[in-house]
Amino acid sequence: MPDIADALFEDRHGTIISIEVTAAAKTSGFPAGFNTWRKTIGCRVTAPAAGGKANRAVISLIAERCGIAEARVSIRSGATSGHKRVLVTGVDKETLLERLKDLYVPDGF
Repeated sequence: MPDIADALFEDRHGTIISIEVTAAAKTSGFPAGFNTWRKTIGCRVTAPAAGGKANRAVISLIAERCGIAEARVSIRSGATSGHKRVLVTGVDKETLLERLKDLYVPDGF
């Protein structure tokens, strides 16, 4: 299994996750693989990349999969890109890493 910890970064407010989003996918999934070259965790959403729909779906999916409120998840950069940095407020890197490792399925890349 690749070291998905490379996609997580400590922040004074919580942890930032580097993700690579596939919008308008057939199924939603997070974490959906790991890109070792870009050091990003895959995130697939069925919502289209129009009008902020995919971004809202990313926030909702990450919150659901991590077991936290949507209000604690925000896109810090990459709102108009497939490569995003998402802040999970109030969760340290080690705790988030453990949650993600339990969910990790090595597909998508």
